[in-house]
Amino acid sequence: ADIQPGDRVVDLGSGAGNDAFIARSIVGENGTVIGIDMTPEMIEKANSYKEKLGYKNVEFHLAALESTPVEDNSVDVVISNCVLNLSAAKEKAFSEIHRILKPGAHFCVSDVVIEGEMPAALKRSAELYTGCVAGALQKGDYLEIISKAGFQNIEIKKSRSIDIPKEILKEYLSEEELSRFREDGLGIFSITVVGYKKKI
Repeated sequence: ADIQPGDRVVDLGSGAGNDAFIARSIVGENGTVIGIDMTPEMIEKANSYKEKLGYKNVEFHLAALESTPVEDNSVDVVISNCVLNLSAAKEKAFSEIHRILKPGAHFCVSDVVIEGEMPAALKRSAELYTGCVAGALQKGDYLEIISKAGFQNIEIKKSRSIDIPKEILKEYLSEEELSRFREDGLGIFSITVVGYKKKI
């Protein structure tokens, strides 16, 4: 994520704070890390760990990704790990990232995208949804949302294919659908994307 000492970092979907605390180890005493999560239990856990670690420059807020309590143009880096994908309003989520980043600053998010047409039965699967798959967009659509939010120099830094176990496929697809699934060359990928807000 190219976090630097002294940076102000926002972690969207911060959960129990793991990535936020890693970011804190990089920004040091002079930086700030803000975790945003919509689950009260996770915020409570994160704050509990924060107290144990004694960090004064890490804070956690209960809020939606699409509406964060962070000032305009105030953040150096936004990070997120397979959470934006689950947002029902991805356009709003990326617009919010754009709003809070300083001019010239960047985001680095990991997410799941698909290439090819995913069978409806798989999209409805709660099991896959918890793994960030059923809410996944086509890769091209995902990148277009980022571009429309105003970002430039958008780059996929990493891409890794995700294999769905045959047992899961058989549970949700008929033999005919399974055959078509393979023939279509459907791909599910974990990607790490970076994008920059335009400098003034």
